[in-house]
Amino acid sequence: MPAGFSRVAAVDCGTNSIRLLVADVDAATGELRELDRRMTIVRLGQDVDRTGRLAPEALERTFAACRQYAEVIRGLGAGKVRFVATSASRDASNRDDFVRGVVDILGVEPEVVSGEQEAEYSFTGATRELAGGDHLARPYLVVDIGGGSTEFVVGDDRVRGARSVDVGCVRMTERHLVRDGAVTDPPAEEQIAALRADVERALDLAEETVPLREARTLVGLAGSVTTVSAIAQELPGYDSSRIHHSRVSREKVREITEWLLHSTHAERAAVPSMHPGRVDVIAAGALVLLSIMERTGAREVVVSEHDILDGIAHSCAAEAR
Repeated sequence: MPAGFSRVAAVDCGTNSIRLLVADVDAATGELRELDRRMTIVRLGQDVDRTGRLAPEALERTFAACRQYAEVIRGLGAGKVRFVATSASRDASNRDDFVRGVVDILGVEPEVVSGEQEAEYSFTGATRELAGGDHLARPYLVVDIGGGSTEFVVGDDRVRGARSVDVGCVRMTERHLVRDGAVTDPPAEEQIAALRADVERALDLAEETVPLREARTLVGLAGSVTTVSAIAQELPGYDSSRIHHSRVSREKVREITEWLLHSTHAERAAVPSMHPGRVDVIAAGALVLLSIMERTGAREVVVSEHDILDGIAHSCAAEAR
């Protein structure tokens, strides 16, 4: 490990996926040298919006991923591990079962952070490397579209406003696009209209505390946004290097969203860059992105592969020094 660096492991456990980043981080300069980054779709938030509880099978999928991550962390010798749990585990009445399982496997207690803290981590992770250049106008609006919630952060060198609202791709799909226990394929127009109205209400809430329209650059994070970028570029497979810092116009996002909302499961699954775990929830996620762009007037979204994981890693390094 280079002198002055700390080797840390950051785990982000959300509603749809659990992700790991092991990196050497220089807390003084902000330089981050990635050693391992991986993602597993576990759908921890399965039915949480309806039942208020984490399903046993969802917990077991999550714990299986944690066991794999524990091996990676031990193998790379990370000195500090931080596990941040977000929307689904905030909402669940049986979250103690989740906490005990994570402690048993990884030896650290998951931090069930507030939506506002989640937003600040996302902002740090997404913008730290942007700060050195003048090619993007400030202030930034960083939008992290997760499975259960969406975080909005406006800032330049510091966060000026942050808000988390309960519109994520999984929550919106389960709330509006499911009938008789299965995702409608494709959804009816009244289902789409109800989804749009729900997102608009959430944007109204976000605007109560976050000056969304003051931002001059929209930065989009997480799987819904990166998948839209991959589709826009017609990539033959998911390619992080081509997705990171790509730009997608509002017109292209609208075109892709309309196609996703009116396509079948088989058509979406046939997209070469589509992760199997996103096939049923990507349409809702894309509509959240489009609604944000329309509300703010953003002509394009800058897509970042660096997000809350990177922010958590930076916080680990700062504490380790």
